[in-house]
Amino acid sequence: MRVILLALLLIIPLSTNADAQTQTFTREGVEYVLDLPSPAWRAVSLVDVHEHLEFVNGDDYSNGYLRLRKKVVTAETASEDLFREAEKWELQKLPGYVVCSGGKGTEFNGQLKGTMFSYEFINHGRNMDGRIYFLRLDNRTFYVLYFTVASEKLPGLRDQMDSIARSFRLK
Repeated sequence: MRVILLALLLIIPLSTNADAQTQTFTREGVEYVLDLPSPAWRAVSLVDVHEHLEFVNGDDYSNGYLRLRKKVVTAETASEDLFREAEKWELQKLPGYVVCSGGKGTEFNGQLKGTMFSYEFINHGRNMDGRIYFLRLDNRTFYVLYFTVASEKLPGLRDQMDSIARSFRLK
């Protein structure tokens, strides 16, 4: 009985700490909410023509980087079409670009359903992995989550990327 009580006293605080690390990100003027799985993930504001929020894991973009975009398309557009477009205009220009799984996406379920595609590339001599989540809001709107991370760090961050994508939702 004492062993069970001691085990419960040790397990309960650990599970609470794990939940306490998750932070919900929301900001005025941003139409989405997402859960960041650790305090290391932080929002960074970038301005070109208008402000974009991006997310970095720690202080180094190779530790995990996320950019989000909203894409309005024709009703018959599929995730595969969007991925082919991203390949044509962005991905194929990356040094050492290689699509994974033959370019076939993996169905993905979270707050929004979608498809995830993965690829590899080289950035400043470093092997990198990319994952793109095409999350369908309705028949004309996708939210696209572009993750990149150094290849050696992907195994430790794959679950965090999936968790962030699963948590993505509108306010």
